[in-house]
Amino acid sequence: MSPWPRKPIIYQINTWVWLNSLSRTFKRPVTLANIPDKVLDELASYHVDAVWLMGVWHRSPAAVYSALNYIHEYRPALPDITPDDVIGSPYAVGMYQVDENLGGRTGLAFLRGRLRERGIRLILDYVPNHVATDHAWIRVHSDYIVQGRPHDLKTRSSDFFQAKDAFGRSYIAAHGRDPYFPGWIDTAQLNAFDPHLRRAALMTILDIASQCDGIRCDMAMLMLNDVFAHTWGGYIGSRPKTEYWDEIIPPVKKAYPDFQFMAEVYWDMEARLQQLGFDYTYDKRLFDRLREGGAGGVNAHLIAPDHFQHHLVRFIENHDEQRAASAFGVGRSLPAAVLVCTLPGATLLHDGQFTGRRIKLPVQIGRQPDEPVNKDLKAYYLKLLAELRAPVYQEGQWWFFHVNPGKDDGSHHHLVAHGWRSDHDHVLVVCNLSDHRAHGHVSLAGWPEVASGKWLLEDVLDGNRYERGGTNLHSPGLYVDLHGYQSHIFHLRRG
Repeated sequence: MSPWPRKPIIYQINTWVWLNSLSRTFKRPVTLANIPDKVLDELASYHVDAVWLMGVWHRSPAAVYSALNYIHEYRPALPDITPDDVIGSPYAVGMYQVDENLGGRTGLAFLRGRLRERGIRLILDYVPNHVATDHAWIRVHSDYIVQGRPHDLKTRSSDFFQAKDAFGRSYIAAHGRDPYFPGWIDTAQLNAFDPHLRRAALMTILDIASQCDGIRCDMAMLMLNDVFAHTWGGYIGSRPKTEYWDEIIPPVKKAYPDFQFMAEVYWDMEARLQQLGFDYTYDKRLFDRLREGGAGGVNAHLIAPDHFQHHLVRFIENHDEQRAASAFGVGRSLPAAVLVCTLPGATLLHDGQFTGRRIKLPVQIGRQPDEPVNKDLKAYYLKLLAELRAPVYQEGQWWFFHVNPGKDDGSHHHLVAHGWRSDHDHVLVVCNLSDHRAHGHVSLAGWPEVASGKWLLEDVLDGNRYERGGTNLHSPGLYVDLHGYQSHIFHLRRG
């Protein structure tokens, strides 16, 4: 395949749930090995560059048993849930082998080939911080596990459990956790400072890299030396001289030069992980500011350096967050979707986001309820994704624009404007993040070639066309008048 695009569109699929839904739709067992062509053709019609198949790894029996204890908590999402629907968390990995229930390694390889024929890359998960409590390393490599003391079982029972090694000897193992919450009870904490664990992790990722084109690394910042020392100080040895990711990313990139690393990261550590070699890092701050609803915070976020912006992953929903149709409302989700799709960096879209699904599904269950399809919302997304195939988004230079008042009502503060410029195209994007009408002037003075002549502005979202003089586009700027939650995506061409 050709190299990764500069601005990739990534489509996240909950693999077990997806295959379950397809099996019910086609009234036969569907696995990774026999997905109907029409399903993959539809994926290709979305113009996505990669599919992230979440949760392909072997499900841990211990994680299933743990999840069954909480089946009552899953009932609001799936009222008719049965024990057979409980499959355990995909983030309590029992073994980094493709689950045979899903089609196994052979089925995944076959699907990867079919995706590549359609120009779609494959992304898989990697969970660096922890494994399931019945992972083989618990028995045969107890040195890979953070270990506690006998009294920890009493004083920190949510963070520790009793385990046994291959010789039947008992030891106190830690549950995986971050420094701000109790442990995840279906996991065991890996020791990021242990050199043998780091080598084993590298071997694991090299094997994963042979099966896909990139990985999404769960809670990647937890493996940073200072974070790990803060979380587990007193239970681990001295801090290594090198960072965990310094020992992982370079050798994987050497073996697979086009392989991509995507980090789930929080706590303003995005730039640090980019410096350590991650191609893309989650942009949770933009997500939070979009959900809060104010354009001011979004505009402040977008003045960060261009290089940083180009390595962020933008999203308005994923498996960890509430569905956008529920958290934002369909109307308010539209300008947010326009922004995350047209800003620099990668865009992460979630299966069901196009159709307006509202129910956030717990990752421990393998079946989703039926929900009505919002055909208008899907049509909007398909138009938006088709627009992103324009070469300017891959080849052009990104610009951030300040919006000046259009009227004396302060409504310009609700607008966000940015654009893309190349030798052959200019695109201006303006979004109203409020629920009421907003007016403003967007000066294109940064694009001096626009200053002369007449220009035709065509809005790809509604098809409307406008003619404007270049002088006015520079000063006072293009006047925009947007209804609540309305957006413009203008292509500028000489009139």
